[in-house]
Amino acid sequence: MTAADLTLPLAHGLGGVRDLPVPGWLFYWGASIVLVVSFVALWALWQRPLLAEASRGRPVPRLEAIVWSTALRVVLGAGSFALLVLVFLTAAIGDTSPDDNLAPRFVFVYFWLGVPALSALFGNVWSALSPWRAAADAAAWMSERTGARWEAPFAYPERWGRWPGAVLLLAFAALELAYWDNTNPRAIAVAIVLYSLVTWLAMLAFGRDRWTSNGEGFAVYFGLLARIAPFGEREGSLVARWPFTGLANLDARPGTLAFIAVMLGSVAFDGFSQTDYWAVDVRAKLTREVIERSPTLADVVGGLVALAGLLLMVALVALAYIVAMKIAARAVRYEGDLTDSFLGSLVPIALAYVVAHYFSFLVRESQYLAIYVSDPFGFGWDLFGTADVVPRINVLAPQTIWYVQVAALVVGHVAGLVLAHDKAVELFESPRKAAISQYAMLALMVVYTVAGLWLLSR
Repeated sequence: MTAADLTLPLAHGLGGVRDLPVPGWLFYWGASIVLVVSFVALWALWQRPLLAEASRGRPVPRLEAIVWSTALRVVLGAGSFALLVLVFLTAAIGDTSPDDNLAPRFVFVYFWLGVPALSALFGNVWSALSPWRAAADAAAWMSERTGARWEAPFAYPERWGRWPGAVLLLAFAALELAYWDNTNPRAIAVAIVLYSLVTWLAMLAFGRDRWTSNGEGFAVYFGLLARIAPFGEREGSLVARWPFTGLANLDARPGTLAFIAVMLGSVAFDGFSQTDYWAVDVRAKLTREVIERSPTLADVVGGLVALAGLLLMVALVALAYIVAMKIAARAVRYEGDLTDSFLGSLVPIALAYVVAHYFSFLVRESQYLAIYVSDPFGFGWDLFGTADVVPRINVLAPQTIWYVQVAALVVGHVAGLVLAHDKAVELFESPRKAAISQYAMLALMVVYTVAGLWLLSR
């Protein structure tokens, strides 16, 4: 097996199944029926808003004393920053083979797929793990000890909202899905430097908290997924709550729809880019004329085509949601704009797409971590005697993968329906009117579900 064979999945981690255990149409109809039955049950049984109160949770002071301790945060922050430095060094001076160097797999697998899983399970762990925030906090602490307290010179513009974070998340998605040499360790080193400079300079300009909650793309992304977790924060205290209830009070500041559209659209495009239609009928045809004259130019053209496809997919996700909200408002003769009200219902779908598309890939690729622990630079080291570990490629059965994918999509969309219904009964005076307002949302969820299953089966 060549290095290219091993590194190609890093760019596209989709773990699809072509030989389905039953006909594909049966899964499509089954998932759609589950959504319709859930919708009817919500209409009949859910008569008043419940999730906003449930999101308050109950304090867990003993757990808070441990997980929010200064000592633990210092240790985690220092370790995370050291890991950032290590990954940068492996990318900058390590072996140039993506298969032998820690950096590509760390960035596109362990970080990009592992942290979302931790966030959805345990809450906003990124607040303690972010190496950029840890470095900024350390710099602020040292400056305060010398009496040179730093005040941000600029006020963060409220109209920006989460737009900077959406742009940075889109830039990372473009690196992963559109750049033709994305697993090149040297390219990853440059990306780390650029992102770090933007983050630290923005923190200096606008303040650590303001930039982290709005402009630091990964912090915003992981923070939204953390609202799914059974642990959250209320008035400075750690609380335990029902899963998904943290999304009931999502603040829809400017740029939130764009951010969530990037979350959904990037994963959807990752799947679509691996279909025969995209690879053969679109990308291959557009690059065929230039590939013989200049392979480099063909790479550039292919990258631009992929970038256009990514942007189009993100736009389609946002447009479908906006149209559904317009239809919902007209159905109940609502004079305001419903777009911001139901954004929280899209976040479980974004997580469902991540789980469905990447969980098997994460399980398989995590086996390589033992190798990189002993030889992160690809220099032929064997520091801990694990450099010769042979990963199992088929660690999960194909049918197991497909059933988990279907379950993730259905659960994510049902959770979205529950969140949307709860918000509807909060906004409208009658359960009947709330249900009517959600017809368009139900149709949107069915479309998202069937499209997700279709992409997985391709």
